[in-house]
Amino acid sequence: MVSRSYSNLLDLTSGDYPTFAREKKRLPRVATFAGSLYEADDDNCNSVGSDAPSSIAQERMIIVGNQLPLRAHRISDGGGKWSFSWDEDSLLLQLKDGLTDDVEVIYVGSLKEDIDPSEQDEVAQILLESFKCVPAFIPPELFSKFYHGFCKQHLWPLFHYMLPMSPDLGGRFDRSLWQAYLSVNKIFADKVMEVISPDDDYIWVHDYHLMVLPTFLRKRFNRVKLGFFLHSPFPSSEIYRTLPVRDELLRALLNSDLIGFHTFDYARHFLSCSSRMLGLSYQSKRGYIGIEYYGRTVSIKILPVGIHIGQLQAVMNLPDTESKVSELRDQFRGRTVMLGVDDMDIFKGISLKLLAMEQLLMQRPDKRGEVVLVQIANPARGRGKDVQEVQSETKATVRRINEKFGQPGYAPVVLIDTPLQFYERIAYYVIAECCLVTAVRDGMNLIPYEYVICRQGNEKLDETLELNPSTPKKSMLVVSEFIGCSPSLSGAIRVNPWNIDAVAEAMESALVTSEQEKQMRHEKHYRYVSTHDVAYWARSFLQDLERACRDHVRRRCWGIGFGLGFRVITLDPNFRKLSVDHIVSAYKRTKNRAILLDYDGAMMPSGSIIATPNTEAVGILNNLSKDPKNVVFLVSGKDRKTLTEWFSSCKKLGIAAEHGYFLRLNSDADWETCVSVPDFDWKQIAEPVMKLYTETTDGSMIEAKESALVWNYQYADPDFGSCQSKELLDHLESVLANEPVSVKSGQHIVEVKPQGVNKGLAAECLLSTMQQKGMLPDFVLCIGDDRSDEDMFEVIMSARDGPSLSPVAEVFACTVGQKPSRAKYYLEDTTDILRMLQGLANASEQAARYASQEPPRVSIDG
Repeated sequence: MVSRSYSNLLDLTSGDYPTFAREKKRLPRVATFAGSLYEADDDNCNSVGSDAPSSIAQERMIIVGNQLPLRAHRISDGGGKWSFSWDEDSLLLQLKDGLTDDVEVIYVGSLKEDIDPSEQDEVAQILLESFKCVPAFIPPELFSKFYHGFCKQHLWPLFHYMLPMSPDLGGRFDRSLWQAYLSVNKIFADKVMEVISPDDDYIWVHDYHLMVLPTFLRKRFNRVKLGFFLHSPFPSSEIYRTLPVRDELLRALLNSDLIGFHTFDYARHFLSCSSRMLGLSYQSKRGYIGIEYYGRTVSIKILPVGIHIGQLQAVMNLPDTESKVSELRDQFRGRTVMLGVDDMDIFKGISLKLLAMEQLLMQRPDKRGEVVLVQIANPARGRGKDVQEVQSETKATVRRINEKFGQPGYAPVVLIDTPLQFYERIAYYVIAECCLVTAVRDGMNLIPYEYVICRQGNEKLDETLELNPSTPKKSMLVVSEFIGCSPSLSGAIRVNPWNIDAVAEAMESALVTSEQEKQMRHEKHYRYVSTHDVAYWARSFLQDLERACRDHVRRRCWGIGFGLGFRVITLDPNFRKLSVDHIVSAYKRTKNRAILLDYDGAMMPSGSIIATPNTEAVGILNNLSKDPKNVVFLVSGKDRKTLTEWFSSCKKLGIAAEHGYFLRLNSDADWETCVSVPDFDWKQIAEPVMKLYTETTDGSMIEAKESALVWNYQYADPDFGSCQSKELLDHLESVLANEPVSVKSGQHIVEVKPQGVNKGLAAECLLSTMQQKGMLPDFVLCIGDDRSDEDMFEVIMSARDGPSLSPVAEVFACTVGQKPSRAKYYLEDTTDILRMLQGLANASEQAARYASQEPPRVSIDG
């Protein structure tokens, strides 16, 4: 049967499954008008099941970026018509080299040029037919709010660790700019909808401009195959948490199947934010990192992007490049060139680099006249007061250094702040003995990679530079430890760019390093850069995306939530909300009932400060356990003394304490143990270890039980507590390796208990006791909320085919909340559970009125 994606859980609750028309809605080719989108706007398109078989056999990749990889200009003698060509410098175009020839690539993005609405239909048709590009036409005013407003004024500074402490620094949060960001992302989603074949196509979304796009796409198609790659840094949780829309952006990213980052640091910060702000945990298994999110596993990819080596080598072979190299060789003959190539913005650290150069010339007078720093300053991508300040500061510093240390025919710093042709920049790479990248924060920065490839040169350039082709090539890199490529360049001299003395020292070290070491460092870097190019990056990402989406076709999905709170739940197809009417009906027509109820999280809200049961819960349990047709067990991890005091009024209630280690059938029976434990000498080993971690982890504590020891870090710092729990788990497993105990981690706990003890013991005991009394249960209800209760579910579900249940038994395994579970039913919360149990208790009270007419029944009270 073909799997479907459902969006309405109410349909599932009632058992009425929606039907979907096979006819697909025809989407317009071009949308030229954009309205405002608000957070409450859930649009008029519900989650749709994409079940119609696709007619497209070829695998397709839809690549979505802020800008299309195109150049456009008007033809002066063509009647004002537009001419388009590929932008060879665009990463989105270059990554095609990593895809196989049988993958069709479609691009979705905006154009740098403003196209008049009257021309948009024609332009869109040309781009689709000639370039397989789908343009998103954004009205200029909306685009300005989106790009220069929210992206560059809020996200970009914050992701580079700049807090909006004042209106001059980043600017205060503006809700209208956020609405513009949503509106543009919605337009991009509409464009993707025009070309997507949901069951076949993969979608790869790029960078922080489109962070909420995954939500809009998954809302349309629950099983869309979607990857996202962030090309900027991702800040630490202490920085990111200041963003007013932090949860919305996190949840939007988690609607992807695969999220990519350049470095482990960026991925670690994202995982930390997901943990601290959304309470999500992650696991690493066989080298893959995944976040469990409503039954879906969101994979995390850590891989720095590479460069397009073929393009670089092609430009290096140009006669213009050779001519420029010859010109620069003569210009800087007899001098050592150190090179900086940076955008003119506040995070590139240009002024810090210049100050380090000044420091070097002050400390090493012998380098004056010998060393030249060529600083190429590319135009800033942003705009505003901060860019103007960087420009004026840079020029003033260069002027001061040259006036102070310059000589006739020698300027220690050469500032190039006019646009350069690509071949001209490559020529500077070729002649530079050292490349300096001192950005204070940068997502990746591929300048060092380009430098290394250019320093490898070719035969023509070797001849121009009068080099022996057989001599090993050499290069030196001084890079900031705050840029994404730094971890990949193990042979570079890493510096803290804020430490001017350290940068100056690194520059001096780069100058005096031996030729042999320069050659070794260059060889190491060239080997890495040449094997980890942009094609390798794209190929690796696509492979992981295919792996992450492998099971999509077999999944059943439900879309829930409104606006940016939308998410998709992936669960068992038969998993549904427990209908009170349905279970009460079954309860009334059955005669031997087994009821297992977890206390913490089911009868009492999880994490509640007040742990004692309320009178309503005690009254319901008392009424249920008094019914002679019922055997009711309360299962808890708490100690037997506490449970005895709390439920002293429930004479007929069975209690399983400490996760089933202690059992009592009713208040008149003695406590029994289900597992034989010869001694608890292991506590003398485990407790001192736990005390050590308690002393060093503020907010943690030890819960000492008769059968177990529990280290609880619920009130500790989430990241530190989690880190300490893993260390404690390893430590305890090591020291208790020869003891008959199991060491397990749970929700904010690490527990040591005798082997074989779990809540499933209580279920086995209840069923076997009823069987011994000749009461084969024809009704079984089991309710629990966490991982420890899954053992109970497993026991009662497997008992359906065994001798301990009636052949016609109705089994209700019910968890709390919508999440992956062995249970087949769920209830929303404790209130729902108590309401349902009250319905059962009312049915028992009604039956009690006629009890005198019934013959005596066998009881297990003994």
